[in-house]
Amino acid sequence: QLVDCSAKYGNAGCNGGFMDQTYQYIIDNHGIDSEDSYPYEAFDRPCRFNSTNVVTNISSFVDVKSQSEMDLQYAIATVGPIAVAIDAQHDSFRFYSSGVYSEPDCSSTNLDFSLLVVGYDTTKDNIDYYILKSQWTTQWGNQGYVWMSRNKNNQCGIATMASYPLI
Repeated sequence: QLVDCSAKYGNAGCNGGFMDQTYQYIIDNHGIDSEDSYPYEAFDRPCRFNSTNVVTNISSFVDVKSQSEMDLQYAIATVGPIAVAIDAQHDSFRFYSSGVYSEPDCSSTNLDFSLLVVGYDTTKDNIDYYILKSQWTTQWGNQGYVWMSRNKNNQCGIATMASYPLI
């Protein structure tokens, strides 16, 4: 539904979009259909939103202070999963399989991929990292997750555009 129906909010179907515009679409349409009634199909189609199939709504959304990893970590700890956008254009990201991801050529402003930060931790070697869930299959990364460097100068823009909805 979000792929097919949120273009007038600035999103571009399968070519991407942004969390805040997506949240606004959900608010303006008084909710989002269930996955059963409007499954993700991985290609653009005409919008088929049916308000009788709405299963949840949001009242608003919050943008985490841009570029602040401290504020991002606080939001993860106190709110729960946080949507983020990162620079994922590098082969090192596409072919990531394990360990703490760190890409020296990552941009903190050229963001092209959204993920969900579900937690953070530190390795036994004292390397800080975020735990991010991808929308890609469990065949990618670490069972569909990536451990992204934390407290490393906003690695890949992890804290540039973070937000979460309010139910």
